[in-house]
Amino acid sequence: MNTTEFTEQELNELSKEVLIKLFLGLQENVKELNQSVLNLTEQIKLMNQRKYGRKTETVSADQLALDLEFNEAESLADPNEPEPSLEEAAPKKKRPKGKRAEDIKKVTNHREVPVELSEEELNRRFGENGWKRLPDECITKLEHIPASFEAVTYKIAIYAGKKDGTIVRADKPAELWQNSIATPSLVSSIIVAKYGNGLPLYRLEKTYEENEIFISRTTMANWMMMVSERYLQYYFEGMKRELMKQKHIHADETPVLVTKDGRETGTKSYMWVYRSLKGRGDPQIVLYDYQMTRSSEHPEKFLADYNGTMITDGYQTYHKLEKDHPLRFTVAGCWVHTKRKFAEYVKAIGKKSARGTLAEKAVNKIAKIYHEEHKLEGLPDEEKLKQRQEVIKPLVDDFFKWVKDKAPYVDSASATGKAFTYALNQEKYLRVFLNDPLVPLDNNSAEQAIRPFTIGRKNWVMIDTLRGAEASAVLYSVVETARANKLLGYKYLTWLLTELPKYIHDFDTEIPEHLYPWSENFPKELFK
Repeated sequence: MNTTEFTEQELNELSKEVLIKLFLGLQENVKELNQSVLNLTEQIKLMNQRKYGRKTETVSADQLALDLEFNEAESLADPNEPEPSLEEAAPKKKRPKGKRAEDIKKVTNHREVPVELSEEELNRRFGENGWKRLPDECITKLEHIPASFEAVTYKIAIYAGKKDGTIVRADKPAELWQNSIATPSLVSSIIVAKYGNGLPLYRLEKTYEENEIFISRTTMANWMMMVSERYLQYYFEGMKRELMKQKHIHADETPVLVTKDGRETGTKSYMWVYRSLKGRGDPQIVLYDYQMTRSSEHPEKFLADYNGTMITDGYQTYHKLEKDHPLRFTVAGCWVHTKRKFAEYVKAIGKKSARGTLAEKAVNKIAKIYHEEHKLEGLPDEEKLKQRQEVIKPLVDDFFKWVKDKAPYVDSASATGKAFTYALNQEKYLRVFLNDPLVPLDNNSAEQAIRPFTIGRKNWVMIDTLRGAEASAVLYSVVETARANKLLGYKYLTWLLTELPKYIHDFDTEIPEHLYPWSENFPKELFK
C-alpha cells in the first residue's frame, strides 16, 4: 500500500499520467481496505454467533456438566488417606393414557397410607342415618428419600474338623479390595454421580454428610483411581477389541488442559473419542483416549488393529492415516461440518440479510441432500445404495460444480470463501457415502459422544497428571457405553463391579463375553 503524502504544490506539479496512476492506486487501496473491513466484520459476527448465538445442536439435561472437574479423582487422590425421574421433564410427544400409572409401578418401594375418618366424626356427620363405606379414592404421590445407606455385616461361618482340626470357611462375597468399606453399589453411585451426571466429589461429600455419612472426597478419589486401574481398565480393553472388529467407526477429538505432565502449565492435551455406528444392531461402544498432543501417531496407535472406514470431521490427521495406510483406512467426511461453515455466516448476519447470498444457497443445497437421504431410512443396504446413486449423487455433483463455478469470484479470506475452500478440500471424503450404504452423512455420533467434555470444558479444573487423565478416560468410556446401550447406569455398574472381581486376578485379566452389553446372556433387567 502506497503511504506517500503529497503537498498541494507537489500535486499541481504532477503530470496527468502520474495523477491517473496515483488515483488508480489509491482506488485499489480503498478497495482492499473495504474488503478487509468486510472480512473483519464477518469474523466479529461469526465470533459473536459462536459465543452467544443459538447452536443448531440441542443438548439434553443429562449432558450438562456444570462445575465438572474432569480430573478430580487424580487431583484429590491420596494413597495415604487412612434416581431416575418418573417422566421426562418436557416430553416431545403426548404421553399414552395410563403411562403415569405404569411408571409408578416401576418404583421399587411402594406403601399405602390409609386416610380415614374416626368413628366419632362419622357419627357426627351422618347422625341417625348411618353410613356405609364405598371404594376408596386413590391418589398416588412420589416422595423423595435422600440417599440412604445400609451397613451390611457378613458373618463368615468357620468350621473345624473334630478329629484332624481342619479349618473350613464359607466363601466370602467378592470384594473390590480388602480392608475397605467400599462396595459395588457405593462405588457405582459415585461413578454415576461424577462421570454420568457431572457432580463434583466435593458436592457428593456434602450430600453424604447431610445423611450423616462421612466419606471424604479424597477417599472417593482413591476409589475412582483404584476401580479404574484394578478392574475397568481390563473391561475397557475388551470393549476396544470388539470395536476394532467393526468395519465402520466414528472418530473425533477435543482439547483439554494439563498441569503436571512435565510441560508448561496450561499446555493443551486432547481427548480422542471413538464409537461404533448407531442403529445397525452392532455393539454400541464409546471409548475415550487421553493423549498429550493432537499428533496422528495417537489415533494410529489406538487403531493399530483396525481395518475399515472412519467417519470424521475435516482434520488432516485422519487423512494422513488414509494416505499412509491406504489398504487399511478409508476416511468418510462429515456433511454437517461442511454445512456449518456456511450456516454460521447465515446466522451471523441474519436470515433476512442472508437471502440470496451464496452461503444461503449452499445451505439449501446441502439441506436438499439431507432431505433425500432421510427418505432412505429403513431401506435394505442394496436398495439404499441404488437410491444414493440415482437420486443423491446428482445433487452432490451439482453442489460441487456450483462451488467450483462460484469460488473464483469470492474473496478467499471471506467467510463464504473459506467455506468454499473447505468444501473443495473435503470433496473426496464427502463423496465416500455414495458408494457405501453403511456410511452416514455426518460425524454427529462422535460429536454427541464427546459433548460431555465440550459442554463442561469451561468448568473443568485442569487435568493434573497423565495417570489421572487415563483413569478418567476409562471411567467415561464405561459410563458413556452404558448410556449408548440404554442401560440403567447405577444398576449396570453395581452388577458389573459385583461380577468383575470374580474373574480379574493378578494372573488372569480376561473378561468373560457374557459381561459385555452385546452378549446374548447379558441381564435384560439392566436395560431401561
